[in-house]
Parts: sequence; C-alpha cells; structure tokens
Amino acid sequence: MVTRKQVEEALSAVSNASGKGLLMASNGLRNVQIMGNEVMVDVICDSPVLHQKKKLEVEVLQALHARIDPKLQVKIHLIVEAPETPESTLLRGKAIPGISHVVAIASGKGGVGKSTLTANLGVTLAGMGFKVGILDADIYGPSMPLMFDVMSDRPGGIEVEGVRKMEPVESYGVKVMSIGFFAGTDQAVVWRGPMATKALNQMLQETHWGELDFLLIDLPPGTGDIHLSMVQALPITGAVVVSTPQHVALADARKGVGMFQMEAIQIPVLGMVENMAYFTPAELPEMKYYLFGKEGAQQLAHQLEVPFLGEIPLVQSIREAGDVGHPAALQPAGPTVEAFTHVAQNMISSLADRIENLPPTEAVRITTMAGCKTRPRKV
Repeated sequence: MVTRKQVEEALSAVSNASGKGLLMASNGLRNVQIMGNEVMVDVICDSPVLHQKKKLEVEVLQALHARIDPKLQVKIHLIVEAPETPESTLLRGKAIPGISHVVAIASGKGGVGKSTLTANLGVTLAGMGFKVGILDADIYGPSMPLMFDVMSDRPGGIEVEGVRKMEPVESYGVKVMSIGFFAGTDQAVVWRGPMATKALNQMLQETHWGELDFLLIDLPPGTGDIHLSMVQALPITGAVVVSTPQHVALADARKGVGMFQMEAIQIPVLGMVENMAYFTPAELPEMKYYLFGKEGAQQLAHQLEVPFLGEIPLVQSIREAGDVGHPAALQPAGPTVEAFTHVAQNMISSLADRIENLPPTEAVRITTMAGCKTRPRKV
C-alpha cells in the first residue's frame, strides 16, 4: 500500500517548474489521494509557461514511477500559482489593430530554408481561408519579393483616418512588406543596427495591414538586433524555429529556442520544423535519402520539450518554385503540398493550445543582449 510519506519522499528531489528551488521545500504538494495502486496529486506550478508546466508534470510522474512503482497509476493536477511579473520587466504590448496573431519565423543559422518555409506557410494558410500578411524582417537579405514574384512592384500609399500609410504588395492572397521593395536589385543594404531597426519599425507600424488572422515575420538568421527590436515592438503570439537535421544547424537552433524562452522575453515556441529532412528524387517519389542526418530537429524538439511541427523534404521543385516566384505549396496536390499543409495544421493546433493555456504575450523592454536585463519604464 502506497503512503503519503512515500509520495513526499519520491518528490523530494523534484524542482519547481521555474527551476527555482525544490517542489517539496516550497510546499508544492497540496493534496494526495491514494486508492490502491492509483495516486492522485495536486501539484503547485510556479510558472504559467507551457513547456515548464509540461516538464514539471513529466518529472513528477517519473519520480513516482522510479521511487515507488513503475506500474503505479498517477493522475497529476497542476495548480498554477505563478508570481506576477514585476511591472518593471515588461512594457505593455501595443498590438497593431486588426492583426489577430503575430508569428515569428526564426532560425539559428542561415541557409536552412526559413524564408522558403515562411513563404510557403503564408500561401498555405491563405489557401485555408485565413487572411495572411508577411513582414520580411531580414533587412540585409530580403527574399520575399523574389519568392512572391513581385520584385518590380512597389508598395502603394493610402490614407487611414487622416494618416498616410503604406499599402503592402499583395500576391497569391498574401500581403507582403519588405525592404526589398525600396532597394535596388543590386543594391546592398549596409546599415548599422539602429538604422535597420528604425526601417523595420517603419515597415511594421506605418503599413496598413488591414484585417489579418496571421502576420508572419521572417526574421534574419541568428539572434541579434532585429530579433530584440521585434519583441520590443509588438506582442508576438508565438515563434516557429526552423532547422535542418545536421548537428551544426541544430546547435544554433537550440540557441534560437533559448532566446524566445529567456525570462525577460517569454515568447512561446509553437514548435520546430525540420527542413531538408530527406531527399526524394522526382523519378523515385517513394524513396527517402537522409543526406543531412535523420530526425535531428525532431529529437531536439523532444529534448527542449517544444512541439515538433513536421518535416519538409529536400526536393528540386521547392527550389525551382522559389526561384520563379511561385511557392511550391501552390502546386497541385502531392507530397510537397501535404508536407506544408501538415506543418500549417500543426502550427494552428499548437497556437490554439498556447492561447488556451497561456496569457497574451506582451512586448518587452530589453537593455542588454547578455542577460536581457530590464529597466523600469516611465509612466
């Protein structure tokens, strides 16, 4: 017969969800009900962050199985009692009117297909009936004008409530804004961080996006000025991190996920996508060749306890479609279209889970890149 004392001893080494202190030392076990081989526990969770809640639940379950009985039936009820974030650490989010959800598409390393995924995810969501916009925030290497075949187009002007604003270029049912519309094809954008940040904020805030279900932000590779500017500029609903399977890309993808999970940022990671997961020749569509390793991003997502949204294959048609400005997700039904649709559906599911379990994201004020230290705002 299992006793309460055994349960308490089993959980003695389990940490709080936030990682600060031990569960039992913080009086984190509130209620224990034992019925034969079934144990029901009420556990206090000191963090509202979804991945930390799931981590606590897994650790409690593993501790009870390891120290009492592997066959023990366990039911865990998490009670979130998170301390309120001090007012000085957050700047209240100033959402753009008309935009329901802002999703940042990021990658730790360049060349993993982040922009390709963003473009195809955009047209896939539009095909599902959603109103979609894309902000090309990769100031130094804008790709969206080429990928949407609008390199010769320019944003229009429109007056909204007496204020002159830019009107985004629309292609394939997606509204697109990019620095590429304002720079020549052969003109390099050689700007210091403050100038790039100012240009990005202008494109974001001075564009008349209208009503959007999703605004996808194609971030530059890595973690730097542009990323910090985005989390300061508006409330981001969630982030998607793209990686290829090989270790050199995964090492940087881990840092990308870590940036969004920093205490002062706390943007939920909706999931990871593995691009170039395998090579499939057009003449042998059933064959899969794992050129860069197998399921690397999927395994990393499991380690970091974030959702895995799906795999995108390495096929010639995706590259060709991007080069001619006609995203591959617009092709007739086939494995490629199914892959992008699967990722989009999983992202929507993860987003719904995030909305149900977490409070709205707020824009943050960051003063140092190293520790993301915050400072009080003037009221």
